[in-house]
Amino acid sequence: MTKARKSQEFGPDDYVVYPAHGVGKIVSIEEQEIAGLSLELFVISFEKDKMTLRVPTAKATEVGMRALSDPTVVSKALDTLKGKARVKRAMWSRRAQEYEQKINSGDLISIAEVVRDLHRADDQREQSYSERQLYEAALERLTRELAAVKGIDEAGAAAHVGEVLTKRAA
Repeated sequence: MTKARKSQEFGPDDYVVYPAHGVGKIVSIEEQEIAGLSLELFVISFEKDKMTLRVPTAKATEVGMRALSDPTVVSKALDTLKGKARVKRAMWSRRAQEYEQKINSGDLISIAEVVRDLHRADDQREQSYSERQLYEAALERLTRELAAVKGIDEAGAAAHVGEVLTKRAA
């Protein structure tokens, strides 16, 4: 019984968020034999990364796969961007680890916090290479999900996020 219910949670053509990779689209659900066991798998395509992921349907929620955020979560995430950057006084390696965990949590508001904390206005000091990498990874996750939720292209979503961040800096 649970097997049938599980597969109805997500279906082909649904956009989902996989914590470690961001927004992907379920292409199909297929049966595959692995180590003598028959498994039902979600086949998820991450077009931008040219990657396909197979996730056992029974483990999907366990691994943190979720549906796209609803519009209220998206607006909370955008409100988070408007806040003042909160940068802890910890060593960079510790902060970088925390940022990485937030990005890979798949939680849109945590990702927005990373974007907010690492965003630099033009008049601020330069970012280090690793800061910029983390910032861009978080920004990409945020804009991809925003685009999928609002049904707009990524460029439009990126412009919208940029606008929010610029207003904050003013």
